[in-house]
Amino acid sequence: MKQFNVGIIGYGWAAGAHITAINAGPRGQVTKVCSSRTLDAAELSAKHACPIQTYTDYAAMLAEPDLHVVSICSYHRHHKDQILAAARAGKHIIVEKPLAQNLGDLREVERAVRDAGVKLCVCFELRFSEQFRTIKSLLDDGKLGRLHYGEVDYFHGIGPWYPGFKWYQTAEDGVSSLLLAGCHAMDTLLLCLDGEVDEVFAYSTASANAAFAPYQYPSTTVTMLRFKDGKIGKVASVLDCFQPYYFHTHLVGSEGALLDDKFHSNLVAGHDRSRWTKLPYLPVDSGDVSDHPYQVEFDRFFESLARGEDMPLTGLADAVRTHEVIFAADLSWQQKRPVKLEEIRRKGDR
Repeated sequence: MKQFNVGIIGYGWAAGAHITAINAGPRGQVTKVCSSRTLDAAELSAKHACPIQTYTDYAAMLAEPDLHVVSICSYHRHHKDQILAAARAGKHIIVEKPLAQNLGDLREVERAVRDAGVKLCVCFELRFSEQFRTIKSLLDDGKLGRLHYGEVDYFHGIGPWYPGFKWYQTAEDGVSSLLLAGCHAMDTLLLCLDGEVDEVFAYSTASANAAFAPYQYPSTTVTMLRFKDGKIGKVASVLDCFQPYYFHTHLVGSEGALLDDKFHSNLVAGHDRSRWTKLPYLPVDSGDVSDHPYQVEFDRFFESLARGEDMPLTGLADAVRTHEVIFAADLSWQQKRPVKLEEIRRKGDR
């Protein structure tokens, strides 16, 4: 018997990946699924090779005393209310990004989770990819020296052919290019550059191709970031492209640089300045949730729960920081002005 019973809310594309990853780990097991659709418990149990109870009433699932964790994989517009309900019920929370769709909701979620004393894990799972674990190790070892510039860009053509496009395109659920998908690029840039963001300036645009016309918000944004310690960063979020998925990463430091899956460092003996050194990982190259490193992230979450500790890297504090920068960037392109992070942090009670 595993230590933590998990209930899934929302049974779509992401939920399947969550169930597989949770059940593959040593501490968590999915025992319940809640969906607006009536699901056959026997069919789900057979499909996922574990006993699963099904619900259409979220409150009824939360009331079950043998439920320890809720994994929220529902429409984005439901995340806030479902997080609040789970926190009030004393359940720990895994939630797909975004944590909230606007700054007011972010503050409400932050207060509720802290007040309830439950632990939270946000699915910024690329922090746990082999690529970014290796990059962070290189940075922590000082192989690039002191970073002064970084860019992480998200290129992913999300059009009518893509699962979920019907609701991704809406302002109600998608909200913005950055919040919908480019948030992964923003989050990993903040992981790499670290430090406090002082100001952002963002621009927006959109493709003229009719395939992307249904978007109710600009499908491409570019955000420039200035950090308090002088570093500069850039994040492009491009949903309206015809090309293979590409998660571009370029970091520049005082002693070297890193580009996707290769690097150069003056501190490594024998480095030829005219050549890159290949790194031993495959870069992030897919937007398919089945390819994302959920199991590594979820295993860490259950380990932290067992120790009574906050989730490292993708817990509440880190996720709030990333969302604050995203909301500042979206405000910038909407109002066509630079936005100080202090302005965002003053809004609402912390």
